[in-house]
Amino acid sequence: MLDMRPDCERCGADLPAPRPGAFICSFECTFCAQCAEALDDLCPNCGGELMDRPTRTGDLLERFPASTERKFKG
Repeated sequence: MLDMRPDCERCGADLPAPRPGAFICSFECTFCAQCAEALDDLCPNCGGELMDRPTRTGDLLERFPASTERKFKG
């Protein structure tokens, strides 16, 4: 199951689980749309392709909450 990390690792932008606009690699490194575009859709950590992260809403989000651990190191 995806962690649904709450922020962009590059700029710290909030990326709520119910909203589109987050991009992830196969290791779940997470970036906002603007940073993914600036990175040419390649993860700077592993070199993997950044893809649209699916959303998680409603009952599923309540039963399986998104991660609250922020990854941005600022």
